[in-house]
Amino acid sequence: MVRTREQQLVETFVTLTDTLVAEYDVVELLQSLVDNATDLFDATAAGILLVNQSQDLEVVVSTSERSALVGLLQLEAGEGPCVEAFTTGSPVSVQDADEMRRRWPQFAAASQEAGYTSVHSIPLRLRDTVLGSMNLFRETPGALNEDDAIAARALTDVATISILQQRTTEHANFVETQLQHALNSRVAIEQAKGFLAHTHQVDMDTAFTLLRSYARTHQARIADTARGVIARTITIPTPDTAASAGPLGGGKHRP
Repeated sequence: MVRTREQQLVETFVTLTDTLVAEYDVVELLQSLVDNATDLFDATAAGILLVNQSQDLEVVVSTSERSALVGLLQLEAGEGPCVEAFTTGSPVSVQDADEMRRRWPQFAAASQEAGYTSVHSIPLRLRDTVLGSMNLFRETPGALNEDDAIAARALTDVATISILQQRTTEHANFVETQLQHALNSRVAIEQAKGFLAHTHQVDMDTAFTLLRSYARTHQARIADTARGVIARTITIPTPDTAASAGPLGGGKHRP
């Protein structure tokens, strides 16, 4: 049965709210959010930036290498809607390439090279606390309609609450540690993706799909799986091998 847009939106909210009562992986939570956001809001790609302990923004999840690249480029330039959404704590919507060039020339050039024409950036914010921003990249001009903008903001609000929920008495220290752990996990994931891309002769997006599928099949956290791949304690079969042996079997790791 094909899911309706409304069903997918409800399921996304359910996934996010589940984290309010259970242990969860921040990276997997945010990856699920951007994956669903591209379908729900007619975006070509999406990415989330989180602030690290040095108060610098870092790309923590993205739906493609292309969106991650634009995020990194705009951080180097120190400009762009994603940075502005974080610094102001307000959504930033850029409807076309001309508006981008007027406001952020360097970001506009990077965005044009990647093929993006419009961007909608939403802060991960709860009251005075801003953790980062979620960014929806589109290949066509135009702003999100009002209903989509409200829904996207609601999803990021729930994600922010999930991260900020108080689980220890030392709330501030816990949040800072949790965010840094998520960013550290991303480093391990990127290393594992690079390793798999090299050993399996696939592109980085396919490498990430293999890594994430293995983690889900074995009910393991994606960051733990990535560390296992790097340490050579987990072997992820090539797509051809997996097809003949069953769904992503053959690994050394058993959670």
